[in-house]
Amino acid sequence: MAATVQPAPRKIQERSVGPRSIWQKSIWQTLGAIKTGVILLILIVILSAAGTVILQRPTTDADEMQRAYSPQVLRVLDAVGLTDVFHAWWFVLLLSLVSLSIIAASVQRFPNAWRFFSRPYKSPDEAFRKALPSQRLIPIEGDDEEAALSVADRVFRKAGFGPERIVRENSFSVFGERHRFSEMAVYVVHASLLLIFLGGIVDALYGWRAFVTLTRGQQSSQVEPQKGVKRDLPFAVRCEGAGQENYADGSPKRWWSDLAVVKDGQVVLRKQIVVNDPLVYDGVRFYQASYGKTGKLDKLVLTATLKNGGVSKEIAIHPDETVALDDETTVRLAEFIPDYVVGDGQVYARSNELQNPAAHLVVESKKSGSINVWLPPIPGHEQNASSPYAFEGKDIQMAYFTGLEVSHEPGQWGVWAGVVLMGFGLAFVFYFVHTRVWAVPVRDARGRLMLWIGGTANKNKDVFERRFRELGEQIAAELKISAKTGADAPVSALAGK
Repeated sequence: MAATVQPAPRKIQERSVGPRSIWQKSIWQTLGAIKTGVILLILIVILSAAGTVILQRPTTDADEMQRAYSPQVLRVLDAVGLTDVFHAWWFVLLLSLVSLSIIAASVQRFPNAWRFFSRPYKSPDEAFRKALPSQRLIPIEGDDEEAALSVADRVFRKAGFGPERIVRENSFSVFGERHRFSEMAVYVVHASLLLIFLGGIVDALYGWRAFVTLTRGQQSSQVEPQKGVKRDLPFAVRCEGAGQENYADGSPKRWWSDLAVVKDGQVVLRKQIVVNDPLVYDGVRFYQASYGKTGKLDKLVLTATLKNGGVSKEIAIHPDETVALDDETTVRLAEFIPDYVVGDGQVYARSNELQNPAAHLVVESKKSGSINVWLPPIPGHEQNASSPYAFEGKDIQMAYFTGLEVSHEPGQWGVWAGVVLMGFGLAFVFYFVHTRVWAVPVRDARGRLMLWIGGTANKNKDVFERRFRELGEQIAAELKISAKTGADAPVSALAGK
């Protein structure tokens, strides 16, 4: 007897999944979970709120920071980055993590969403029809399927569903839908969030904030950031003037500064800025941050009268400025004291407040030489009688400084683009509802021919339910009219109902 030869068993190669693959898959699924994204977003919101409540550098003056917090608290806040929240490393890490979470969630859910969007379910089977919450059976008198489908087609079209006939091997139906694009709106919102977070990350890594203080006529091409050495700008900013507008009761209304951008010795841009209306040049923004008195004189207006001839003229003179009175005489403002006091033969400044001012003028004359004139006359110091001119004070204008917050935020294009895109995405999400309706001739349990109609909406289901009932009533009434007339009656025939 011949021996039976059995075939060798086939080797089944099992694809092993290593611990590393399982670990990576677990991280990917955790990142894409809705709970993860929500927790990260809540953390970002809380920390952003902390950045608005806690005083931030460099927008807040160092003295104000020290007045607001004790040295110990300020050290802790600086150490953990809460005084510069939006540039802290942990804030950048949070933005990166929530961006990865949005990407993971989108990638994991997009294939099903795209399949649903690109291949809509147009011909419902029996299981689908039974499970649909919004549905109705309408008798078809005369067993005329074509007339019933024509009625449904007209009603759906008038309601704005854009119906189409669906022909299968053993069935005919009508399918209509509105606003299918709203199914993809959530990905528009995701893209807008990614743009906003990308802009925030770019700003945190490559952006900077600094501060500069200028007086009228002063210009600077350096700004002082919160940390590190001064930063050089490729241009200079000059203060042409600064001021304060007050309400009728004297309280401040607004601060303003006239700024000029100087590049290669030429003024290339000039603008008067106020709070929330900055000057922007070459990606650098200058915000009006503070305003105040310097305690120094800006301009002194005098009347100079020639003693012999009685000729008077009005002059405006700045500190250390020399003004010609005639061909042989000049005057220089050597010193101005806003609140002077005399003691031990010296003239001292008691305070920087304009309470008891004194001006020291030096009159240079070819005949008399150098003469010290004081307004008012201070015995032991003044030589007013020797001066060929008598002086009288007319106006005192004190100098003011303007404090400018300077920022470079290269990621703002992403933030603003994301905000605009989010506006469109949220409009699609909240104001456009994807609705679908079907009409299928079917046989009921007793064999009668019925028109099954069904519908669904991805949101606002209560509103859609009312509208679906109206559609059903219109189709039922149209079918009755069609059965009586023996022809397809237009939907307009229901207008008098």
